[in-house]
Amino acid sequence: MKPPLPQDPVKTAARTLDVFEVFAAVKGPLTLTELAARLGSPVSSCHALIRTLQLRGYIYILDERKRVYPTSRLLMLAQQIAQNDPVQERIGPVLAALQADTGETVILGKRQGNAVVYLDVVESRQTIRYAANPGDVKPLHSSAIGKAMLGVLSDTDLASLLRKLRLAPITANTIGTADGLTLDIARGRQRGFYITRGENVPDVMAIAIARSVGEESYGIAVAGPIARIDAHADAIAAALTTAGAAMLRIDAELRGRT
Repeated sequence: MKPPLPQDPVKTAARTLDVFEVFAAVKGPLTLTELAARLGSPVSSCHALIRTLQLRGYIYILDERKRVYPTSRLLMLAQQIAQNDPVQERIGPVLAALQADTGETVILGKRQGNAVVYLDVVESRQTIRYAANPGDVKPLHSSAIGKAMLGVLSDTDLASLLRKLRLAPITANTIGTADGLTLDIARGRQRGFYITRGENVPDVMAIAIARSVGEESYGIAVAGPIARIDAHADAIAAALTTAGAAMLRIDAELRGRT
């Protein structure tokens, strides 16, 4: 009989992350059977994964019904990582000030290939608001930060990317042609900020800018209900300009250290 093939490490990594996302959604302990069902995984595979996480200190077992739950180890590591990020640590106060000035959700993002990943989110305190989480991934062509990231490209690089980029319709308002998106980005460059209006999430409008910090381009967006953002668009754009100036000061400080 042939020996079993080694487990796909990429699939294992994804399944490990799925475990923590399940607990975050459930907000309570689960038995192995319950966890396996939510993961769509055989109980035997789930048991091996949980056993490994237990031995590494990320999971503990409750005596009652042998339920399992994460320890605070992952939180501790995440906090240590976040606290020592040389750029985000400096940008954090800028995001907090922008949220206080606008009253809306503020997002820090960065381009990753053909998408944008949210690095930090400072949510609005208003009852009706745009809700997002660090780690959320959004398309380049339909998100305000994505457009800002496209806007920093040269015309040649932008045209080359748009020829390859799949402009999938995220909502009925998503710009679905390269010519349309090129025109929209040109308008954003001219006014100094980029806008999405129900293009990524229905009824949500966002205004974004991009700035370089430490030789890396980052995008900052202010997002919320269309009617509210539209009514205060000028003030939000001004607040983003102030935040952008603060980003440039951080960049100058970082360059001065090298």
